[in-house]
Amino acid sequence: MQRIVIVGGGAGGLALATQLGKRLGKRGQAEITLVDAARTHVWKPLLHQLAAGSFDTHAEEIEYLAQARWNHFKFRLGRLEGVDRAAKTLQLAASHDEAGREITPAQQLSYDTLVIAVGSQTNDFGTLGAAEHTIKLDSPQAAKRFNNRLINACIRAQTVPRSAGSGRLTVAIVGGGATGVELAAELHASAKVLANFGFDHIHPEKDLQIVLIEADPRLLAQLPERLSDAALRELRKLAIEVHTNEKVVEVTADSLKMASGKVISSSLSVWAAGVKAADFLKTLGGEAPLETNRLNQLVVNGNLQTTDTSIYAFGDCAACQQPDGTWVPPRAQAAYQQAMYLVKALPRLQRGEPVSPFVFRDQGSLVSLSEYSSVGSLMGSLTKGSFFIEGQLAKIMYWALHKQHQLALGGWKKTALITLSEMIDRTYRPRIKLH
Repeated sequence: MQRIVIVGGGAGGLALATQLGKRLGKRGQAEITLVDAARTHVWKPLLHQLAAGSFDTHAEEIEYLAQARWNHFKFRLGRLEGVDRAAKTLQLAASHDEAGREITPAQQLSYDTLVIAVGSQTNDFGTLGAAEHTIKLDSPQAAKRFNNRLINACIRAQTVPRSAGSGRLTVAIVGGGATGVELAAELHASAKVLANFGFDHIHPEKDLQIVLIEADPRLLAQLPERLSDAALRELRKLAIEVHTNEKVVEVTADSLKMASGKVISSSLSVWAAGVKAADFLKTLGGEAPLETNRLNQLVVNGNLQTTDTSIYAFGDCAACQQPDGTWVPPRAQAAYQQAMYLVKALPRLQRGEPVSPFVFRDQGSLVSLSEYSSVGSLMGSLTKGSFFIEGQLAKIMYWALHKQHQLALGGWKKTALITLSEMIDRTYRPRIKLH
């Protein structure tokens, strides 16, 4: 029986394990194993809401063990440490609890086909002080840590007199991409709710100052300019301070210094600019490591195979060049499309059958501005070129993207039940997490 091991339980990796489990694992045609260092999955586009405290993680998290049981694959807890390509084994590091006690020992896992989908991490470009003084919003753990610091800072701000013309609490967000823009709007909305739960002096315009800093000339630089302009317009309505064309060169405990000489004070700093793959991928494979690029991404061919054809990679951790010479962008929709491609391609490639190369089809982009608005552009077969949308329609489509992810993991019945429970939760839970 073929042993397919998938490392990384993000949106793409978990969807691939689920679908392969249903198609191959259930019929005994292959043994599917998912490996991840965490026990639960949170959809990455929701991290800004988790950071702002505007949704309950326990309602949103998917437990890998339960998902594996329901969908005919196995789950192993562990962090990938190395791969022995000759022996076709991977090494998993020991895992420990918060007190340092060992949960699982270091272990080996054999494979016939290995799929690496470990995603990406925030790239601070070696900026002085960024590692020590900013929170990188690239994991649920980081988002929870930011939320804890935010609530603590709000409690602290209640007792500190506000100087004239300045906010008592300043949150600086480095990076004007989708994560930074969405977090800025979400924090503004959360501040309004906080005022109703005992933080009566945390006013989103007077007492909470939100600063968004982007090194490029405009926000959302990788997306259409009209979308960027619409997002900037909405943020300015919320009195969010936006600095473009400003590169951060140093971060301290209470400030950020720009290349221009400008200094911005900050009570809490978030780094949401730039992405790269994990450093360990550069040496993956031992003495003959797999080929990587300058961002540590594994270089793959059109079938998403690395330089070792029994090892595949996709999503943010992979560099896949398209027939037209462009590269697949590190976006959630690309990872999902690649996962669905591998669901069909892997069995055929294992049988030695030819498979057409993967082609990314850009379906557009959506950016959520919390309760205020959403903006986006649709592309592909539905439209000729790009079609700009904003407001309620964009908000509905952003919600639909989340539902598409839930459908891929749980099917129609479970997604309908989750949606119903979300509606019920809104009637008795506070709109934001307060602990």
